[in-house]
Amino acid sequence: MKIKNHIAIQKFLVITLCFTLMFCAKPKADVVEPKAEFKLQYTEAAEKWTEALPLGNGSLGAMVYGGVTQEHIQFNEETLWRGQPHNYVHEGASAYLDTIRTLLDTGKQLQAQKIAQEHFMSDPIKQIHYQPFGDVFIDFKNHENFSNYKRELDLNTAINTVSYTVNDVQYTREVFSSFPDQIIAINLTSSKDKNLAFDLWLDAIHEDKSVITSNDSQTLVVKVKDGILRGVSTLKIKTNGKITNVDGKLQITEASQATVYLTAATNYINFEDVSGQPEHKVPETLAKVEDSSFDAVKAKHLEDYQALYNRFQLSFGDNGKSKNPTNQRISDFSMTPNDPQLVALYVAYARYLTIASSRPGTLPATLQGIWNDKLTPPWFSSYTTNINLEMNYWPVEMYNLSECHEPLFNFIEDISITGAKVAKAHYDAEGWIVHHNVDIWRGAAPVNASHHGIWLGGAAWLSSHIWEHYLFTQDKEFLEERYPLMRNAALFYSQFLYEDPNTGFLISSPSNSPEIGGLVAGPTMDHQLIRALFKSTIAASKILNSDLKFTSSLEPLMAKIAPNQIGKHGQLQEWMQDIDDPESHHRHVSHLWAVHPGHEINFEDTPELMQAAKQSLEYRGDNGTGWSLAWKINFWSRFRDGDHAYKLLHKLLSPAEREDGKVGGGSYPNLFDAHPPFQIDGNFGGASGILEMILQSQLDKIELLPALPTALPEGTVKGIVARGGFELSFSWEAGKLKDVSVLSKSGMPCVLKYGDKSIEFETEAGKIYNFDGLLNKKS
Repeated sequence: MKIKNHIAIQKFLVITLCFTLMFCAKPKADVVEPKAEFKLQYTEAAEKWTEALPLGNGSLGAMVYGGVTQEHIQFNEETLWRGQPHNYVHEGASAYLDTIRTLLDTGKQLQAQKIAQEHFMSDPIKQIHYQPFGDVFIDFKNHENFSNYKRELDLNTAINTVSYTVNDVQYTREVFSSFPDQIIAINLTSSKDKNLAFDLWLDAIHEDKSVITSNDSQTLVVKVKDGILRGVSTLKIKTNGKITNVDGKLQITEASQATVYLTAATNYINFEDVSGQPEHKVPETLAKVEDSSFDAVKAKHLEDYQALYNRFQLSFGDNGKSKNPTNQRISDFSMTPNDPQLVALYVAYARYLTIASSRPGTLPATLQGIWNDKLTPPWFSSYTTNINLEMNYWPVEMYNLSECHEPLFNFIEDISITGAKVAKAHYDAEGWIVHHNVDIWRGAAPVNASHHGIWLGGAAWLSSHIWEHYLFTQDKEFLEERYPLMRNAALFYSQFLYEDPNTGFLISSPSNSPEIGGLVAGPTMDHQLIRALFKSTIAASKILNSDLKFTSSLEPLMAKIAPNQIGKHGQLQEWMQDIDDPESHHRHVSHLWAVHPGHEINFEDTPELMQAAKQSLEYRGDNGTGWSLAWKINFWSRFRDGDHAYKLLHKLLSPAEREDGKVGGGSYPNLFDAHPPFQIDGNFGGASGILEMILQSQLDKIELLPALPTALPEGTVKGIVARGGFELSFSWEAGKLKDVSVLSKSGMPCVLKYGDKSIEFETEAGKIYNFDGLLNKKS
């Protein structure tokens, strides 16, 4: 009886605690403890860069190979780029604007492109490359014969671990990149005393480099080719063994434990200032951890990382395949897409990559995040603004990492400065504009070639992220601070829009529909973006009760912008003319922007256009590069066709490197997205598409399970965020909603919708509201 009573009391206390937390929860305190073990795990070391495992603290990234006889850690620092502060403006370009427009109006596209190439493009025509920084090498002698090898990246801790056995001695390495201490930490141990021995050194693939070795540290100095930036990186080792300097390497012997701290910095301060002193910054950073134990540094890292990571939890169940090596799971999924835990792992990995590549105070994630091992990386490893940069941030609000959006807003601040110069010189307009590609020097002018480089949607698309952040957070202070960016982008378009002599509509000219069809007048995507910007700028000014005179001038302009049109094939037209080719399977589907990430086209308000957009997507087909597959997953989720979305997820989670030796859109062994080659946008876009399957909130309501695939009949999500300032937790079984709780962070009215059921209710900030699977309110 005593035991039963004791158990009853325990249950009572647990229930009481749960109710206390339920009704007293505050938004900032709502942290979800993860139960699922999300790991990338392997039974062999990486041979290729796309098999290595990524670490990052927002600015300092590493790729860990996990070798036995030699460990290789390739690392980056986000500000090491080629080039120098530069204004990419082509002075006098605006003098050719009318000529280019007239040529396009009269069907002389090639002539328009030729003049634009000669007189309208960036100076110089190409932008600048992101650079790798250096490499850490650790050599282990007599480790050729080993057993029990295991390497993993634990997403719950952001720690890479390698372990194996040699002659009954277990060797273990832990590596992580710490945000609070701004270092990469490497800890090496052996299970027996005096059995740990290795050589340690730094190197780089830069031509201009030097390495200086002291008693317990080594410093690498690099200077980029064709640029002004230099980098300094130092590693410092602490061990209970002996340290000897042998031939420029640190040789450690008779140890059982060793800890290496590494940091790096450049002379980059911002896109206009390169007066930094990495020679001072690097030793100052290391001095702060010099007396800290590995356990202390690790504890600080975990506290910082998990404060972000633990806010959100997603599970689709586990059929046992999570125990298999990740590369095997990707291969198995390509044949039989029945691994629900892999789908949840993909979202967890995207959240991990967001935290690793985009933290407050850092630069935003590039096409490759912060990871790059090439002096000439694909597409310069830059910021491509005609979808790829924006896609990096699609899921950031939904999966509860709002702070990680901040680097993009700071980027927009920068680009509005250089973009104002481009607006004036190229279009004789006020406000700011950015074209399809940007580097660290914030070049906003059109680059590469006129047939795809002159694209005018960048300022509108980037501004939409400011509005979206407000919609999710309801943060008026943020909106007031960043409103001028939206406003000045709208100002540019209000002066740039051009009356089409053939239709009388206001159109965007010259421009293109990325990256197809060449230079044109009036691509559909631009008009969707500009309308959305005008609408959100008007709404923002009303919320802030300011700038109403200017925003009132946008309303009549918005009504005159060329509308969406349905063409002869039943498709949504990509251009003003009805010239879409149903046989084209181009990776870009830009004219569907108003379906996703926009929402001007939707089933409720514009069902005919929604059907036309769906027809366009069907013509484009289900194949594509990695990021293109990811975007299509989001489209099919918005079309509420979860099974079709899952079909594309099947492709995205299939091996990029096939047995025939070819590489296609899919996933590399380390789950990096393949364009190919590696582009990180597909990781983020794919995660966004998965979340769109289970929650959508773009139409002033929260729709639960709007596109649930039959392959994911059960699941639980906690900490997912919806527009209006709501954080939700809900579960489902047998494809049916089981229960849902809603935390109101801002006290806004809430509309919940599930199938044909809906409920509308007022909320109080900080209060949780609970409902069953039929949306009946629980007491």
